[in-house]
Amino acid sequence: MKLSSAVGLLALLPISEAYVSLPSQKSPVSVSLSASVEKLATSVSGRPKWTPETWKNYNPNQMPVYEDQDELKAATDELGGYSPLVFAGEVRSLQENLAKASQGHGFLLMGGDCAESFGEFNVDHVRDTFRVILQMSLIMTFGSAMPIIKVGRMAGQFAKPRSEPTETIDGETLPSYRGDIINSEAFTGDARKNNPQNMIKAYHQSTQTLNILRAFSTGGYADISRLHAWNLDFVDKTEEASRFRQLTTKVDESLRFMKAIGVDTTLPAFTTTEFYTAHECLLLPYEQALTRQDSTTGRWYDCSAHMLWVGERTRQQDGAHFEFVRGVGNPLGVKVSDKCTPDQLLEICDQMNPNNIPGRLTIIVRMGAEKLRKNLPGLIRAVQREGKSVLWISDPVHGNTFKTENGFKTRSFDAIREELRAFFDVHDEMGSHPGGMHLEMTGEDVTECVGGLQALDENDLNKRYHTSCDPRLNGVQALQLAFLVAERMRQRNGLPPIE
Repeated sequence: MKLSSAVGLLALLPISEAYVSLPSQKSPVSVSLSASVEKLATSVSGRPKWTPETWKNYNPNQMPVYEDQDELKAATDELGGYSPLVFAGEVRSLQENLAKASQGHGFLLMGGDCAESFGEFNVDHVRDTFRVILQMSLIMTFGSAMPIIKVGRMAGQFAKPRSEPTETIDGETLPSYRGDIINSEAFTGDARKNNPQNMIKAYHQSTQTLNILRAFSTGGYADISRLHAWNLDFVDKTEEASRFRQLTTKVDESLRFMKAIGVDTTLPAFTTTEFYTAHECLLLPYEQALTRQDSTTGRWYDCSAHMLWVGERTRQQDGAHFEFVRGVGNPLGVKVSDKCTPDQLLEICDQMNPNNIPGRLTIIVRMGAEKLRKNLPGLIRAVQREGKSVLWISDPVHGNTFKTENGFKTRSFDAIREELRAFFDVHDEMGSHPGGMHLEMTGEDVTECVGGLQALDENDLNKRYHTSCDPRLNGVQALQLAFLVAERMRQRNGLPPIE
């Protein structure tokens, strides 16, 4: 059904809003941030005053042991002399966006590789992931009628936590592979040695990735008038591609109408987009080496990424990772499973966000659908009761991983979709805002997760199973989830289904 000009304009307005840069004047949110952020590094609940290295006094879960401490010091000293990868002003911009989302005026889309690798890196790989995130953002903006905050698990997502410190193959036991920033995947003694020089390699690859992302987001690639060029070749013949093309036709109609009434669609609001990076905070020597004191505010920022998160294995309050992140000015995420109690979550809020600053803390829920329906209401109820400011987002992939009989680690798309639906259902019941989605995904045509429109099964996994760690959704599967989110947000806003 063709939209009228007026409806077409209304359909476009939320999209353009998502592409508008933040105003230079301070909003009430930014004033609140500036007033409160000075207090973050001071003593909290009896802890000593924070410095970039106080983490060394705490339990170092999931931390590699380096044989040569002099070599480690040389590597971190070298990193300490390098330029920051991101800048404090960019970090504050993200936090202001997240603050609005936490108040129900935005949606966070986080996506990217399980773990970046040195061998897989190339411009096309970065471009394809960026491109599918743009597609997803457009779909969800249309559905939610609110800005989509785009954050890539990119330019720093090199380290991975491991269930066991060692692994055994054919009777030989070696240290586990912990990501290219630490050691190498090949099953040899030399490859599995923890190498501090890998941090230098990771920094330089992250620099290249950020250069590519900045070029794509501001150099015309994200221009909304060329959104037809965002389609991925292997997606083009699927049902979701057809739905995406129908959506882009509606946007084109709106753009033509806006031009006809004199709106300048060459403005940055239409031709550029904001894009941020995030990764799990695991390798603390690397994070400390890239932590800088902002000359404007005097605050410390981890300049390896705009946003950091700690996982289920490293969120303990006596842990080194918890200690490190509580003192940096970056927006923080905390992953919680069904193991997290309401009291524990409130303690996390008190420690990581003692001044209850909007946008500071994102709770990333990963439980599986059944456990989520049982446990999430209690967590939300506790946060509501205490008036804590958090952004709730769903990580529907990590709780749905299993190993097939032929040895492939995979995930069920149906289970992922069911957990995402459960996330929305619970928030509908609790009157809270389902504020985002966190996915391990790629723009490449991989066969790593079973199910979805392509009906991938266990026999398809060996066709294009490229991940060096956990399985990723491909572009078709990611778009399916984007349409699911769009439909649920339209229902919440009382809008008709996408046609």
